[in-house]
Amino acid sequence: MNENHVGIELVDLVVKGGILVTSSYMVRATIVIDNGKIVSICSDGATSDAERVIDAAGLHVLPGIIDGHVHFREPGLTYKEDFGSGSIGAAAGGVTFVIDMPNVNPPTSDPVSLKQKVELASSKSYVDFGIIGVILPTNLNQITSLAEAGVIGYKIFMGETIGGLPSPNDGEIIEAFQRVAKTGLRVGVHAENRAIIDHLTKKLKNEGRIDPLAHLESRPAIAEAEAVQRAILFEKPFRTKLHIYHMSSKEAVEIVRRAKHDGLPVSCETCPHYLLLDGVEGLTKLGSLLKMNPPVRTKEHGEALWRGLKDGTVDAIATDHSPHTREEKLKPNIWEAIAGFPGVETLVPLMLTQVNDGRLSLTELVKVMCENPARLWGVYPKKGTIRVGSDGDLTIIDLREESVIKAENLHSKSKLTPFDGFKVKGMPVYTIVRGNIMMEHGEIVGKPKGEWVRPIPEEV
Repeated sequence: MNENHVGIELVDLVVKGGILVTSSYMVRATIVIDNGKIVSICSDGATSDAERVIDAAGLHVLPGIIDGHVHFREPGLTYKEDFGSGSIGAAAGGVTFVIDMPNVNPPTSDPVSLKQKVELASSKSYVDFGIIGVILPTNLNQITSLAEAGVIGYKIFMGETIGGLPSPNDGEIIEAFQRVAKTGLRVGVHAENRAIIDHLTKKLKNEGRIDPLAHLESRPAIAEAEAVQRAILFEKPFRTKLHIYHMSSKEAVEIVRRAKHDGLPVSCETCPHYLLLDGVEGLTKLGSLLKMNPPVRTKEHGEALWRGLKDGTVDAIATDHSPHTREEKLKPNIWEAIAGFPGVETLVPLMLTQVNDGRLSLTELVKVMCENPARLWGVYPKKGTIRVGSDGDLTIIDLREESVIKAENLHSKSKLTPFDGFKVKGMPVYTIVRGNIMMEHGEIVGKPKGEWVRPIPEEV
């Protein structure tokens, strides 16, 4: 807390006149942030002397948006992205906290590699971040030490990975789940059955298929559904907290719905591309630009994911932000093209457009993009909510502002998105991380002040 020239104490930031949005209600309020924390929430009209006052009249004030699935490519793959460029994209897009994936070089597989990544990210990130540790066939004995070192959770690639990390076999996955359960952390899986995919890929290649739709045909919904079912079966004896990353199919939605009905600690996320795009139409039009693992499927799968969002089966929306170079990505032979594209900067405007279109309410958006991700990864109520004592993370939005997504304007090193040219309505206008204004009306105004966030220990 600072003092002005007449000795009156000043807080760091006051946001007044906006409509505060939680997962259950909306109310006009004034929010006071000091020393990185929310110190007061009061009725509109109440004032505090502050270093900076934001007049949020006509705007909605959300808890800081969380993207629980990004690949910022550092260390080792920074020609694609790094924590500087990736986190600037996050801040520009209204995201205040990201969770970074471990398939980098070296992979985040032990406390030494975790420390290296944290040091690199801390020096250049514009948003706060958590780090996922990878589980490989060779590091099962590192699961406990990774928890002690501060990973926010774990990831197992049940199928092919970008970067070629080896997948644990079924016995190793079961042992890993047993060990993870003892840490109290959550383990996420990239759920695809590699044997099914390898068989179909070989068959399609032998038929001479190199067209974009061959990729979709090589990774059918059953490949995801089988892996999801197998992961749930494996976690059940230990009640390991299990998360399904980037879920793409109606079959997987049904399996997770049953698991939740049975009381199992299973969660899942989906992504904007699975909700908003048709894979057949998109791959035909965009070619390898839309290549993603799992693939974007047909509309019936998207509709099932929407139903899952509405009924609570699907817990979160993340992006699987996965940038690559133009040379890696754009290939006439679909098998030679790499899978993935950036998403962290387009997440908020795309989903606010769905709010304006009536597919999602603002309170539901806060549930699946703020509160639930924070709860899943053990950082609630530090993150994911607006309450006294929580971090001063805010995403202030203007539901009336219209724009067009332009790939060339993305802050990522990768200027490739299947949403290029999409008209959006609803834009982030301020991104605030622990009281620090990082983005204001589309311009990055802060300096890299992002901090590493460890999970909050569970109360016994």
